[in-house]
Amino acid sequence: MPESGIPDDGEESADSPATGRSAARTGPADEGRPPGRAAARKARAKGGRGRKKPKPRWKRVLMWSSGSLALVVLAVGGGAFLYVEYLNSRIERAPLDLGNSDIEAPEANAAGQRPLNILLLGSDSRDGEENQRLGGRADLAGEPVRADVQILLHASADRSNATLISIPRDTQVPIPECTDPESGEVYSAQESASINTAMYYGGPGCVVATWKELTGVYIDHFMMVEFAGVVDMADAIGGVPVCVDANMEDPKTHLRLEEGENILEGEDAIQWLRTRYAFADGSDVGRTKAQQMYLSNMVEELQGNMSVGDAGQLMDLAEAAVDALTVDDALGSVTSLYDLGNDLGSIPNDRINMITLPNLPDPANPDVTLIPDPEPAEELFALVRDDRPIDGEDAPEGEAEETEEPADEEPFDPALVQVAVQNGTGADGQLPVDGRASEITDALRAAGFAGAETDSSAVVAESESTVYYGDVADQAAAEAIAEALGLPGSAVRNSTSHDGLTLVVGADWREGAAFPQEAAGDEGGEGGAGEPSGGGSAIDPEDIHSGEDDDCMAINPENTW
Repeated sequence: MPESGIPDDGEESADSPATGRSAARTGPADEGRPPGRAAARKARAKGGRGRKKPKPRWKRVLMWSSGSLALVVLAVGGGAFLYVEYLNSRIERAPLDLGNSDIEAPEANAAGQRPLNILLLGSDSRDGEENQRLGGRADLAGEPVRADVQILLHASADRSNATLISIPRDTQVPIPECTDPESGEVYSAQESASINTAMYYGGPGCVVATWKELTGVYIDHFMMVEFAGVVDMADAIGGVPVCVDANMEDPKTHLRLEEGENILEGEDAIQWLRTRYAFADGSDVGRTKAQQMYLSNMVEELQGNMSVGDAGQLMDLAEAAVDALTVDDALGSVTSLYDLGNDLGSIPNDRINMITLPNLPDPANPDVTLIPDPEPAEELFALVRDDRPIDGEDAPEGEAEETEEPADEEPFDPALVQVAVQNGTGADGQLPVDGRASEITDALRAAGFAGAETDSSAVVAESESTVYYGDVADQAAAEAIAEALGLPGSAVRNSTSHDGLTLVVGADWREGAAFPQEAAGDEGGEGGAGEPSGGGSAIDPEDIHSGEDDDCMAINPENTW
């Protein structure tokens, strides 16, 4: 057990069931058994034929939830309604948020579109004889289930791009107060704990509450996949292909694979999902990537093996699928899952980008646990809150003009712009700075905005300085106000709760007539704070992986043979 006291998935006793396991298939399919898509794909690769570029990982997981269930409905024909109701009854549901957050859902953009945030969880229960047979540690039986895989999926309002943020399971974060939905027990907030333990405090709803507190991002849904059920589905289709860049043998799970593509079933599949030390540098980052590879490749195999003509196989797979899923109440039906898959299916593959939350060794236990790296982590969260892509790419030329700017917009006179300036500096536990709204009002008037007025009628407190506009016709004026004061482009936001134009001077701007450039995160250009490729960004572009990346898993040189 690690020094943190948190059991490691890969740590097994010497007498763990590591023998009698069917070896991973690295050659042709077993004699007398249909080869399946995995073996056929490998044969094509050996023959030098090009391989179709797959959908990005996790997009495939979400698409499977809708596509497989839709084919089932077609296959069962007239009995579809009753069968869908039967599937609905088997979907496990849980409350979305067990905390007390007051974070509100983001407002729609000018085109009426809203971003979508989904927390994707992977759990690895050790209860039950089947999990023990698959190599689970008997000493963990009866322990609370942890969510060792956690990924926040952000789909932009216009569905032009998506960002996926994964977090190593041993990252230390604050866990808020959570209330168990079944017992009513209230779990006290914790200043710092491993994020995978948030499940202990009432279930996935406390993990959602933890992410909301960590990021300041509103979360619409969660989807949790249980690993044992995933393996059951994979076995039904003859295994799942994975790829390693060298011969490997993990010292804890005893998984032994040859370089290249391997087809995993049964115990080998669950050991792949639990392996840590043989991947990359032996950290949770490598294990997370391996789990994503397995899950996404499994979905590709499922999609290729399904056919409307084989209703029996489809029904078996659909039942295994719903048995492996736990979702929030609003997502707990076949129809909702189907609609979600269709909604996300339009996101271009090359605009789906994944990044691991930037982290640092935990000063309290640097060899075991991690903490978020404050500057790049907050920059990343701000991009998600502002619905801005981490790849720095804009919408296709002309598209933004159609959705964000009125046609035939007339030039405006800054002297005629009416803008209310409010003092919101008393946020983040700080006292408000007296006179800040008046100071910035004077700066605006000096810049030509004669209609600027100090508004002291409302008490506000905001962390970030923001220019709000209530009507799309005022967007250009809002952007001009931001530019005049040196505010980043991300500070301009549409808000139906604000009439006209309102500038809130936040806690990030407590002095000076011009917005501090170190807070803007760039050199004052239109790109604004959080631009991954701009000057001053704390996010390393090398850490951003495109949705089309499909490399083999890198193997730790210490664990090869």
